[in-house]
Amino acid sequence: MKSTEITSLNKKFQGENPETILEYFIKEFGQDAALSSSLGAEDQVLTNMILNIDKSANIFTLDTGRLHPETYDVMDATNLKYGIKINVFFPKNDDVEKLYETQGINGHFESIENRKNCCGIRKMEPLKRALKPLKVWVTGLRAAQSVTRTDMPVVEYDENFEVIKVNPIINWSEDDVWNYIKSNNVPYNKLHDQGFPSIGCAPCTRAVAKGADIRSGRWWWENPEHKECGLHAK
Repeated sequence: MKSTEITSLNKKFQGENPETILEYFIKEFGQDAALSSSLGAEDQVLTNMILNIDKSANIFTLDTGRLHPETYDVMDATNLKYGIKINVFFPKNDDVEKLYETQGINGHFESIENRKNCCGIRKMEPLKRALKPLKVWVTGLRAAQSVTRTDMPVVEYDENFEVIKVNPIINWSEDDVWNYIKSNNVPYNKLHDQGFPSIGCAPCTRAVAKGADIRSGRWWWENPEHKECGLHAK
C-alpha cells in the first residue's frame, strides 16, 4: 500500500471512534482483516466491538505454551459469551524442542538475545503464519502503554509482515478501556485485578505496584527501550 493511501486513511479516521474505524475495515476486507488478541483488556474491548459489527469476524490468538492459567480462562469465557471459537496458533514443536536443547527452559532470563529468540519461536513465527493470508492486522495497542508506541498512528503499513496495521484505540487511556469493559460486561483476565496491567507469558510477566509504568511488569530485567517481543517493533 502506498504511503499516500495510509496518509489518506489517517486523515479519514482522525477523531473517529474505534467502532467506525473497525466497521470500515471489516466491511472492506472481510475475512482478510483480523484482530490478533492477547486476551488482555484492550483486545477484549476490540473483540466486543468487532463481534457487535460482524459475529463471524476473524479473531486469532497465539498460544505460546507458557501462558497463565487465567489467560486460558478468559479465552474460554470469551468463546462462551459470544458463541465463537477464537482461532489459536501454536509454535512449531520442533522449534520449541530445539529451543530447550540450546538455552534450556528459562534461558530467556540470561540475555536479551535469548529472550528474543524465545519470543521469535513462540510468538513471531506463529504470528507470521497467522498474518500471511491477511491484508489487515487489527491490534489493541495504545500509545500510553510504552515508550516504543508513543508515535504510532491509527493506520500504518507494517513492512515486516506486509499488512495494513490498524490501531483503533491507540489514543485511548487506561480509564477508557476499563470504563468500556465495565459498561459492556466484557470478560477480562482476572490477573488485571491482581496488579497485572500487561499480561504475556507467565515467566515474563509479573504484577506491578499501583501507579507504576504499565509495561514495567513485562521483561522487568531489561531496559524499557528493549521491551518489545518483535510483534510491534518499528
